[in-house]
Amino acid sequence: MLKSFTKTLLGAALIGASLAPHAFAETTLNALFMAQAAYSEADVRAMTDAFAKANPDIKVNLEFVPYEGLHDKTVLAQGSGGGYDVVLFDVIWPAEYATNKVLVDVSSRITDEMKKGVLPGAWTTVQYDGKYYGMPWILDTKYLFYNKEILEKAGIKAPPKTWDELTEQAKAIKDKGLLATPIAWSWSQAEAAICDYTTLVSAYGGDFLKDGKPAFQSGGGLDALKYMVSSYSSGLTNPNSKEFLEEDVRKVFENGDAAFALNWTYMYNMANDPKDSKVAGKVGVVPAPGVAGKSQASAVNGSMGLGITSASQHPDEAWKYITFMTSQATQNAYAKLSLPIWASSYEDPAVTKGQEELISAAKIGLAAMYPRPTTPKYQELSTALQQAIQESLLGQSSPEDALKSAADNSGL
Repeated sequence: MLKSFTKTLLGAALIGASLAPHAFAETTLNALFMAQAAYSEADVRAMTDAFAKANPDIKVNLEFVPYEGLHDKTVLAQGSGGGYDVVLFDVIWPAEYATNKVLVDVSSRITDEMKKGVLPGAWTTVQYDGKYYGMPWILDTKYLFYNKEILEKAGIKAPPKTWDELTEQAKAIKDKGLLATPIAWSWSQAEAAICDYTTLVSAYGGDFLKDGKPAFQSGGGLDALKYMVSSYSSGLTNPNSKEFLEEDVRKVFENGDAAFALNWTYMYNMANDPKDSKVAGKVGVVPAPGVAGKSQASAVNGSMGLGITSASQHPDEAWKYITFMTSQATQNAYAKLSLPIWASSYEDPAVTKGQEELISAAKIGLAAMYPRPTTPKYQELSTALQQAIQESLLGQSSPEDALKSAADNSGL
């Protein structure tokens, strides 16, 4: 009985009723986060607990969904006239969220100190049309991880600097019988595949759009998909890659079943944890390779920000929470899963200790980050490209035909 009464009170508090003011925090915020990659759910809860201790008058309800549900959950909650005060959003969504008034313009809240302290590239995560729609929080790109022991056994002295070298090294590993399928990718029909594809588009010097129209069906965009298909059909890529998301790639790599894997920052320290990983101490990381004559390295902008929704009744408290979560102190304390957005953090031994190799790769990778296309119609474009990649990998369509079809169905 008491339990159901408490639930009723909590429900009333959530919709703004003021029952038992002394029993509850004065303000309740609802925040939506992602349940995979970067910071773990436990870390976000710990950060939020620290915020609650410092701000006892603000209560934060946390909800976690897989990345694949983050966009739709945010948009549908807006339509229902309630929902969230604070949401995590991908770098690809500000154009749509600004155009459709999902997020509040917070340009007036961004201080000069913030502008000077945060790495310049991080701001692109939250900007659209010259305005700011939140604070950058997860600064991320995909790196090439490699198993040092397997490379050594294959007589390979250094990890690949080009994608062609990666193919050659994977073939050497396969030919020596060390691994049947040395490479793991996230090529499920999801945004993960677009991130891998974008990394390769950047390597091949391609364009997604020119003058607002699709341009990926030729040049570097076509070369990138041809490379993916070649790697898959050659047998060097794990055949299950066409169903893998990033967490699947991490598990395969940590089990010692991949010599090479493309993944986000968070995998470095997780794969080096002997409690869960069979390859702890053997994990190498470098920027994703380049293409001879075209690029030295390649990288996708996989950063994410925290913003206030236009439906929020508590924008000031929401901003207080966002600035706490994105503060240098909070980010430095949790720098093992996501590197800080603050430039001076990289001079702090507490941040760099034990992950010098990762930070060395990050200096190149973060500077080379290539954006997925900035368009309010990004979701349609991404869906069309995901289908094109799947059809090409499965041999149902040639890369040329698949990308031409994606261009026609992109909504642009």
